[in-house]
Amino acid sequence: MSAPAEQVLPVREGWMAAVLRTSYRYGLSSLGPVAVSAAHFIASLMFLRMLPPVEFGRFSFLLIVVPFCLGASGSLLGAPASLTRGKPETVAHAEIATLHKASLFVSLIAGIVVTGLMFSTNAGTGTTLLFGLYGAVSVLRGFARSLSNVHGRIEHVAASDILYALLLVTGLAALAMSGGLTMHNAAIVLVFAIVSAFLPFGADYVRELIGAASSPVLRSYGTMWHEVTRWSLLGVVLTELTANAHAYLVTFISGSGAFGLLALGALFMRPASLVLSALPDIDQPVMTRRIAQGDIKGAFRVVKEFRTAAMAVLAATIILAFALVFWFPHLLLKNFGTPEVLWVLGFWIAITALRAVRTPEAVFVQATADYPALARIGAYSSVTALALTLALLVAFGPIASLGGVLAGEVVITLMLFPLTRVWRKRA
Repeated sequence: MSAPAEQVLPVREGWMAAVLRTSYRYGLSSLGPVAVSAAHFIASLMFLRMLPPVEFGRFSFLLIVVPFCLGASGSLLGAPASLTRGKPETVAHAEIATLHKASLFVSLIAGIVVTGLMFSTNAGTGTTLLFGLYGAVSVLRGFARSLSNVHGRIEHVAASDILYALLLVTGLAALAMSGGLTMHNAAIVLVFAIVSAFLPFGADYVRELIGAASSPVLRSYGTMWHEVTRWSLLGVVLTELTANAHAYLVTFISGSGAFGLLALGALFMRPASLVLSALPDIDQPVMTRRIAQGDIKGAFRVVKEFRTAAMAVLAATIILAFALVFWFPHLLLKNFGTPEVLWVLGFWIAITALRAVRTPEAVFVQATADYPALARIGAYSSVTALALTLALLVAFGPIASLGGVLAGEVVITLMLFPLTRVWRKRA
């Protein structure tokens, strides 16, 4: 087993060693998500510039649906995998084998969900099936990433992310230059890129998946479901309703074309959003281990490092967003006016800032395995977000509907900090 990510650099005394270890962990773990973010940004920019707004909205909706499936699979697979750290090797090995088997079922369900949701956007049967395959393979790769992070193999994770990003951008650029950029051809490139991104995990991982297909060990997943994943999954679903209520409501009520404007604002924030979704895979196992060792203060140091990194990426993202709007409006504002884009961007900056503040706290609570508490928070925030998003959408239109998402984020933030405050008193 590879050394944990936080032990890759030699352990030395002093603040410089801590800076080096932190920079290595966050630099390498952020490199992959940033590459993926850049690839998705370039892909979205191509759709925005070269295809009708409805196609841009459709692709943007795909980038909402697939991450939701990744989040759900993270609760079903990644959360119990992270809790294997510190357990006896035989127990951990048995649980990982069970999760390999479960990953095949979860990816199949994800493929069906993505297919159904994309079919509702009138994407076409062939394209929809390709999107479903992309979603299923993305979930399988997501578990491979989580498992590699648990084992401290962050180099494999970064290599997989970078390979996917390079293949996606190269493939779409070739289509654009040849005049063959269509939604269907882009879907083929997406599938090719995500399948190829398995290569850095090695042949051993593929053999483990093949072995899991014929293994009878799935029955033992029931224990994980009862102790961890049922509450974790509920929390993810409720958080999704909070975070992306606008995406589903606007797409289903007003169409994917109307969602395109809101997706443009999310596009600006994508670098920060992807880093926020990727860093928990690195930091949750570290927090879990330190909490198990009784090092609560050390776990909160990781929380602080997480938030510092998230805010730094957010600041850079905001600067980039305003630079694009004011200096290069011809790149993004082809079909949208500057005032409405600024309104959407303002909403998204506020939403993403709240997420940067509260996500490290949420990951800490996950590390304590207090998933019922997260589910309760999700219940309150999702009801708030759904109700206000729908009301604002009907009363004032798609842009105002983002106010419901912002309200949901406020509820989550206000309810999370009291949970971690109890632990801080023990540090």
